[in-house]
Formats: sequence, structure tokens, C-alpha cells
Amino acid sequence: MEPGTFSFRLNVLVKPPKTEAKTVKIPIDAVIQPKKAKLPHLPVLIEAKSAGDFTNVNKRRKEEAIKINYLRATHGEQVVFVLFLCGYFDAAYLGYEAAEGIDWIWEHRTEDLSQLGL
Repeated sequence: MEPGTFSFRLNVLVKPPKTEAKTVKIPIDAVIQPKKAKLPHLPVLIEAKSAGDFTNVNKRRKEEAIKINYLRATHGEQVVFVLFLCGYFDAAYLGYEAAEGIDWIWEHRTEDLSQLGL
């Protein structure tokens, strides 16, 4: 992607780690190439999550862990993958994501996106 560009709902090719499987496509909600990126440069990958209660998020927290593991296995440890969270996310959910090396940005603190060089 050219610096300063973005895309919504982009399918990214990954190869599942430790398998003989061929590449698969995983959807990423928002992909942003920082304005100051020097190509080739991986864009910032953002997964949007919304939750009306604490119950649902803990059932689905492994989805992000799988995505980041696939992304790192294919594109390296330098992948920047963050969650954009809106709603109810408890310490158990946040701790699980943090243990996987996944950071997050709250929807009411969009200014935190600037820390990603956007």
C-alpha cells in the first residue's frame, strides 16, 4: 500500500503456522499505511470489536489470538495489529489479548491512534 492510504475490510493472505495448509485469507477491518512509511512497509492492521456485555467477548477472544499468530507466522514479528474496542471488555479479556501481544485502542480515545504513527 502507498503511504497515506487505507482500506476497510481487506482480506490478507496468511499461512497457518505449523501446518501444511495452503494460504488462507483472513479479513481485517481496517488497514492503514502510515504517511511516513518507507516502502516496503507493512500497514497497521486494526480489528474493530464491539460488545454490549462481558459474556460475549470472552467467548470470542481466541479469534484475535489466532489472527495475530497467523499474521506473525506469515509476515513476521513486526506486524502491528491492534484492537479498536467499543463497549464492555473486562480485565480477563484484556489480559488474554495482552498476553498474546495484542494492544488496543478505546473508541472514546481515538487520539491514541497517533501513537501508531498515523
